[in-house]
Amino acid sequence: MVRKVDYKKDDRDLYLPKAAPSIIDVPKMSYFMISGEGDPNGEAYARAVEALYGLSYAVKMSYKTDNVPPGYYEYTVYPLEGVWDLVDYSKPAADKNNLKYTIMIRQPDFVTDAWFVHFQERARKKKPSPWLEKVTFGEWTDGPSCQMLHIGSYDDEPGTFAQMKAYCEDNGWERMSKTHREIYISDPRKTEPAKLKTVLRFAVKRR
Repeated sequence: MVRKVDYKKDDRDLYLPKAAPSIIDVPKMSYFMISGEGDPNGEAYARAVEALYGLSYAVKMSYKTDNVPPGYYEYTVYPLEGVWDLVDYSKPAADKNNLKYTIMIRQPDFVTDAWFVHFQERARKKKPSPWLEKVTFGEWTDGPSCQMLHIGSYDDEPGTFAQMKAYCEDNGWERMSKTHREIYISDPRKTEPAKLKTVLRFAVKRR
């Protein structure tokens, strides 16, 4: 019997780093993705997240159907991730209406372009949503990156980024852009803000 793939055990370096800065070379991976702008506390962001999870669980539960992808294996659905940037750099980073993002959920390696179309059609029939049409499937790699596990409220992330910046400066690394990735290990609906676990990451290069 094939062992269940669990990202918290098999990819600890990617999803459960220490609460201290480190450098990692992130490989290329496949994702379901949606891009947008605005406050992540708004309706549009919530509907985008819902669409990503709907498709991701359609993949996971496909073993119960009569159309199972070749090479299917049991696995834990990967966490929600987001690559964040600003629409207007002249505005403060704390202005959530000025945010732009690509949120995504990693997919197992047996998912192909053709199977993405299949699952999109399947999800559309089960629960029609215009947000399903916004989902794309593709590869993404962060490459050499500085990352750290942030424990606490999302609003307290600047302190963690300051630690990461200082670590890079002390160890000969330079941040490549203002964009960054967040990986949401905790469910904010079920976890108090002080205990939220979020992986923070940004791309770096040698100085």
